[in-house]
Amino acid sequence: MQRTLQYVLITLLAFFCLIPFAWLVLSAFDADAGSTVQLPDLTANNFVRFFTEANTPRLLANSLIISVIATALNLAVGVLGAYALSRFRFRGRATFMFAILLIRVIPAPATIVALYLLMVKVNLDNSLFGLILVEAAAALPITLWMLKGAIDAVPVELEEAAWLDGNSRFQGIIRVVAPLVMPGLGATAMLTFMAVWGDFLTPLVLLQSPDLYPLSIGLFRAFSAFNQVDWGLLAASAMIYMIPPAILYMVLRKHLLRSSMGGAIKG
Repeated sequence: MQRTLQYVLITLLAFFCLIPFAWLVLSAFDADAGSTVQLPDLTANNFVRFFTEANTPRLLANSLIISVIATALNLAVGVLGAYALSRFRFRGRATFMFAILLIRVIPAPATIVALYLLMVKVNLDNSLFGLILVEAAAALPITLWMLKGAIDAVPVELEEAAWLDGNSRFQGIIRVVAPLVMPGLGATAMLTFMAVWGDFLTPLVLLQSPDLYPLSIGLFRAFSAFNQVDWGLLAASAMIYMIPPAILYMVLRKHLLRSSMGGAIKG
């Protein structure tokens, strides 16, 4: 009886978790989608409309631009910063590391007004460039902590051997350290991309022009701006919204399962 009850509870919990995804998939391919789960009148017109309407392709392009560039900038700065924190010894380093992590403890809504005023002062409000800088900086504390641990595991003797071969310190970082911390870079890239891709509050506050909105705000506006919701287009947009993170996970999955020291031994 106890095991039967456990299976029943697990099954109910699985249905509870899967029903929203079932509605999403069925509604995306339904010509007459509604707010409830129903057998679809199969069509691909919702996806066609997503790519042919004037606004939605631009929203997707904005999201990709913001997320990709912010992730690349975050990794570039994070590798150099984590290397400095790992290899150089200076007074107050531990305090500095915990102070960096403390930034992530503060809830984003508590600082968003001050951040907006700061961006207005430097004339970077309502611009993709300003939003990219903010998103990259917001994810930097976690990046520094993750990459510092990965770089700590790389023996400094490997870099010294590269220096003896005529490489500079920066060349040693590119040719020796970066390949060996690739699992850490992959995990950091995925976390940063997911954080930027799913961010809603920051672009909502910093951007005023609809032409600059990412897809996250587009989904919200499609749901709340009209008296009648186009459920089919909304579901199709949500499915497309999930594709880039899924693709990134599939690409980086092998790096997430590999240790940096294992790569050093194989090399």
